[in-house]
Amino acid sequence: MADTIRFLHRSRVALRTLLALLPLGMASTAHAGIDQSVEALVAPIADTVSSLIFFSVPLFGTELPLVVLWLVAGAVFSTLYFNFINVRGLRHALKLVRGDYACPKAKGEVSHFQALATAVSGTVGIGNIGGVAIAVSLGGPGVLFWMVLAGFLGMSTKFVECTLATHYRRQNADGSVSGGPMFYLNRGLAERGLPRLGRFMGGFYAVGIVIGCLGIGNMFQSNQAFVQFVNVTGGPEGSWFADKGWLFGLAMAALIGLVILGGIKSIARVTEKIVPFMAVLYCSMALLVIGMNAEAIPFAISAIFHGAFTPEGVAGGALGAIIIGFQRAVFSNEAGIGSAAIAHSAVRTRHPVTEGYVSLLEPFIDTIVICSLTGLVIVTTLYYEPGFAQGVGGIEMTSHAFERNVAWLPIPLSVAALLFAFSTAISWSYYGLKGWSYLFGESQLGRGLFKLLFCSFIVIGAMIQLRSMLSLSDALVFVICVPNILGIYLLAPVVKRELKRYHAKLRDGEIVDHREHREASPAVQREARTAGKSL
Repeated sequence: MADTIRFLHRSRVALRTLLALLPLGMASTAHAGIDQSVEALVAPIADTVSSLIFFSVPLFGTELPLVVLWLVAGAVFSTLYFNFINVRGLRHALKLVRGDYACPKAKGEVSHFQALATAVSGTVGIGNIGGVAIAVSLGGPGVLFWMVLAGFLGMSTKFVECTLATHYRRQNADGSVSGGPMFYLNRGLAERGLPRLGRFMGGFYAVGIVIGCLGIGNMFQSNQAFVQFVNVTGGPEGSWFADKGWLFGLAMAALIGLVILGGIKSIARVTEKIVPFMAVLYCSMALLVIGMNAEAIPFAISAIFHGAFTPEGVAGGALGAIIIGFQRAVFSNEAGIGSAAIAHSAVRTRHPVTEGYVSLLEPFIDTIVICSLTGLVIVTTLYYEPGFAQGVGGIEMTSHAFERNVAWLPIPLSVAALLFAFSTAISWSYYGLKGWSYLFGESQLGRGLFKLLFCSFIVIGAMIQLRSMLSLSDALVFVICVPNILGIYLLAPVVKRELKRYHAKLRDGEIVDHREHREASPAVQREARTAGKSL
């Protein structure tokens, strides 16, 4: 009965949101050119913001964005400082995700698997389908090599930022938790005698994540989901929905509103079901296409490695491919941005390092697996149709590559795209909400206002064209890496200390592998209890 009442309450609030946004849709029907008007308004803003954030310096015939160099340096530092934790920690991460060391009495709101699913849903989005295709079209097949390398290095960055987020999280009066870069920047730097810098950087990050969530977290997702929806319902010329982005946005906003009203527990319950399904669906389709293009696989592998180290096919040569590959990887898995650490910090655990280990799996799934499969689909298609990528957008390019092999594949691809967009949006709503709450407090009214604002931007995103949307999303999400990477440098010794303590407890048997004990003989279990070890 209580669940029914809660559902009815959420439905009523979602309906209010829908009604509040309805005038926007009515206005769109009265003014057929509203999409172009919004694009004209946003494009100059996006261009200005992008030029500031992606300030570049000329190097060997290409332009090197300093923010990309900043992220790469942070990833390399994290990998070396923690002795390749991205390789050494994978096995332990898998054990944690399956619940071997789970402690139900620990503080937090979600399990390790739910935290990972929520974070993965925030990173595995439309960019995995459309963004990779754009990267290949700009930089050639060689960008895939650098994209995978960036994902590999980014696993170490995730380990550091998610450990810090869990270590410095705040326990709220209602039993919920709040964590993320804004908290570890503030509290962590205060511990190191830099309270003013910590407060400034925490506040800057919080403002950035709120603004960024309205770009990458919902507008870009709804924009590209709408593009794919139009493609499978008749195309820009034949679809009844072609000029009705506002209607698509309203429907998407209402569905997302139903989920995000319940907070992180509601989001986690949805993502732990959606993420495995959408990942398996998309990977299965990609593997099917790659298998049908088996003849082109040697060409694809050769083109990827050749393009990664030779100057052909991209301005600036191999360096240009490196820049595009690393930028697209970070846009996809957000390593160094710190956003996913907000979701990871909600985990139930007594040992913050455990969530650092779990977070290693996120870039692996997002970039090394899903982005690589998308890239192979695109490159193997180039073998048969070298010019197929000309004149089309990101997700349209991927859709064509699927359709070339199986005519009806764009339909399940559109389902996957919608799920990617939906799951990303609900996760980013939580990221933005925590930034909002950090700035304005945990009041119910404030949280409600933010959720209404977030849903409104979903509608706007479905009405904006790809160019300015991609540019604005990139810029808004990259700017917050500046304080986050600086925090990683300053607070890395804290993570190393916690890592040593954790492994000491593992060696001493203070932290018990519950799966091993459940599978052990009764005699072994009695011996463990006699020794005073908690099972």
